[in-house]
Amino acid sequence: MPAAAAHPFLDLHPEVAAALAAGAPVVALESTIISHGMPWPQNAETALAVQAEVRAHGAVPATTAVVDGRLVAGLSDAQIEQLARAGAATPKASRRDLPVLLAQGRSGTTTVAATMVIAAAAGIRVFATGGIGGVHRGAATTMDISADLLELARTPVAVVCAGAKSILDLGLTLEFLETHGVSVLGYQTDALPAFFCRDSGFAVDARLDSPADIARVMQAQWACGLGGGLLVCNPIPEAHALPRALVDAAIAEALADCAAQGISGKAVTPFLLQRVNARTGGQSLAANVQLVLNNARLAAQVAVADAAR
Repeated sequence: MPAAAAHPFLDLHPEVAAALAAGAPVVALESTIISHGMPWPQNAETALAVQAEVRAHGAVPATTAVVDGRLVAGLSDAQIEQLARAGAATPKASRRDLPVLLAQGRSGTTTVAATMVIAAAAGIRVFATGGIGGVHRGAATTMDISADLLELARTPVAVVCAGAKSILDLGLTLEFLETHGVSVLGYQTDALPAFFCRDSGFAVDARLDSPADIARVMQAQWACGLGGGLLVCNPIPEAHALPRALVDAAIAEALADCAAQGISGKAVTPFLLQRVNARTGGQSLAANVQLVLNNARLAAQVAVADAAR
């Protein structure tokens, strides 16, 4: 991993740079949720609330993006508002998109994969998001598999999430992660959460009951040279979880809409999430906000425990 100061394309917010130099806890945050995950103004409000949650639990937030051809770890409030107002006009950027955006001096909001790239370049070890991408339903014929999964296999960042998004094939997602050697850890749970729901019906690889336990696994993995990331699955708080039957029915209708309209590629996930939100009368969007806040809280606690090593 290159030192942040030597990276030719990386800019750190002064607060983030100071925290990293001091060995203080820092949590990376993605920006696709701002541009493609929620409508204005809720996207800006949620991004700022997530940052505040990280601070409230002892860590420094570093929201990532590509800004005018630069990888940025630590957006200002003004930059967050600008991305929020622009919405989907700012493209989603995964790993494959970064070289073109950098070379052409363009901007993009970071997916899980791209956020992991920036976090690793900066030396940030913990990242909070809503849910990761995974193997899409029907992937046996479409081969639609999120780059997030391969990024987890190659990049040394702990990703705190509410599991993979419910719209995915969760069984195949777990099989893919196992094949590529990614540990799937459950925080105070034996079951893989399914984004809006606390229990997908699948098991995690190991249950860990404290942030310190998670930090020790991170340290063991990287100290022994295994490399790669690990997935920390944190169930949505019970008070905000949605009934699985409601979510499954909404997803089935959304998938039918997606197929009928010929939606494909990186447009699939935001389309499906929007459709599911409409089908649930806005309940899924409210749940999304709560699970992201919950993940930011845990990620900050893990970063604090890791920094105390």
